[in-house]
Amino acid sequence: MRDLTADSIDIANQARPIPGSSRQAGNPVLFLIGNSTMRTGTLGNGNNGQWGWGYYAHEYYDENKITVENHALGGTSPRTFYNQLWHPVLAAIQKGDFVLLELGHNDNGPIDSIRARSSYRPNGTLEVKEDSITIFNKVTKKQETVYTFGGYTRRFINQIRAKEATPILLTLTPRNDYEPNDPTKIQRKLTDFTPAILAIGKEMNVPVIDLGDISATKLEKYGPWKTNYHFYLDKIHTSAYGARMNAQSAAQGILASSDPQVAPLKACLNDKVHPRRCDQQRKPGKPMIFLCGDSTGKNEDKNPDGMWGWGSQAYTVFDSTKCVFQNQAKAGRSTRTYIDEDRWEEVYNSLEPGDYVLLQFGHNDIGPIKNDKERGVIATAKDSSAVYCMESSGIYKVIYSYGWYLKKMIRDAQEKGATPILLTLTPRNEWHQGDGHTRGFIYPVNERAGKPYIERRNETYGKWCRTVAKETGITLVDVHNITADALDKIGPKKAAAYFNHDHTHTSLKGAQLNAQALAKGLVDTGSAAAALLK
Repeated sequence: MRDLTADSIDIANQARPIPGSSRQAGNPVLFLIGNSTMRTGTLGNGNNGQWGWGYYAHEYYDENKITVENHALGGTSPRTFYNQLWHPVLAAIQKGDFVLLELGHNDNGPIDSIRARSSYRPNGTLEVKEDSITIFNKVTKKQETVYTFGGYTRRFINQIRAKEATPILLTLTPRNDYEPNDPTKIQRKLTDFTPAILAIGKEMNVPVIDLGDISATKLEKYGPWKTNYHFYLDKIHTSAYGARMNAQSAAQGILASSDPQVAPLKACLNDKVHPRRCDQQRKPGKPMIFLCGDSTGKNEDKNPDGMWGWGSQAYTVFDSTKCVFQNQAKAGRSTRTYIDEDRWEEVYNSLEPGDYVLLQFGHNDIGPIKNDKERGVIATAKDSSAVYCMESSGIYKVIYSYGWYLKKMIRDAQEKGATPILLTLTPRNEWHQGDGHTRGFIYPVNERAGKPYIERRNETYGKWCRTVAKETGITLVDVHNITADALDKIGPKKAAAYFNHDHTHTSLKGAQLNAQALAKGLVDTGSAAAALLK
């Protein structure tokens, strides 16, 4: 986008909603006013991997009570938004509506530069008091009265109130910057805006949500590695992870506000504003063991002659008097979709110190990335990412590598004080004739010469799991090879009874074998989780 030229605004208005167009049956509308941290770029469609938090804001509100319209635009300041974008929005505001204002990131630079977006700073500093100066605007080629930051903010507030709607001020989203002398603290570089916004809110009795502090506090708990992926390409603009975090922070700030002006908006929030958990079966004094995986961990699990995931048989190896096993695996999921669908988020929210997390993925990660089931990942253990356009929806997404997704879950678990354990994927019922070579094996197989042996994936997913486990320093249980060794001993004919429906999914007998393989692996590796076995 070429700053706020007429052509650029015309393009942007093709993506921004028509003000008030979402209103339903007299329900209020929540209008979002901001810059690229709220809507990145001209179209705000994530085609560069960056997302503004306004894209996700609606997820935290009950659509039967209120609709959310994101009118933000990248590159805008209080001055440029007020002059060029505000008045159509103002015309659509009605009694009972709400307007969230988060502006300031672009309020910088010379007042008469070609960008022409800085507010008037009489003493060279951000000014809360009302003041103005008249200049020649090099962009519009006209005389312009430029107000202080406080002057523009007051105009937004007064005009919103004149429509009998409620203005709410938000402090600015944090940047990916840690204090040089304290790597655990996010820098508050925009501290001049925070006190200014708080001062205006106090003076004019306007609710203020300290979005910057809420999100910065989360990032400080996350640490640098996790903080980094909440941003994309630079230290200001967020990835989908960071955008959703800021949207949730804004909703949580609304929820926590005691200002009576915010109460009607608070009543429109949905349950998603509360972190969802999946540890309802937790018992005092007993650690929980969470299984995160695909259909090989959780399947139909009910028909004696049907398909079974080994998580259903965990009770055969774990001692229920010592721990609680929670099977959170889901058929058809890859590392990517398990995270994207917030299944991992529920586990993460549930984790407590002393818990264990078993991570076993791979069968569904090999598929297409941007078409078909759209669940594939970049095939490597290295941290890697790229932007893809999903063919089914036209939506852009940043897709990461198999290793990256695993490391995210591993580090998330460690952050919560839980112990992650990485499991290699279960073997498939595919066989080759032995030739004495070590094709796909990590153990000697010369004894298989002339005999059939089950296929192993040690040069792909097995190798990547070993790399990730080594890099993160966690225990790896090689279920893949432990089970495969057992199946090799009985041969392909008898092994058929351990599978059902196809070469991937197990029968009840196969599920029990995989559970036993896990138990053996925990003992062989000396994992502390072995103490929880029968």
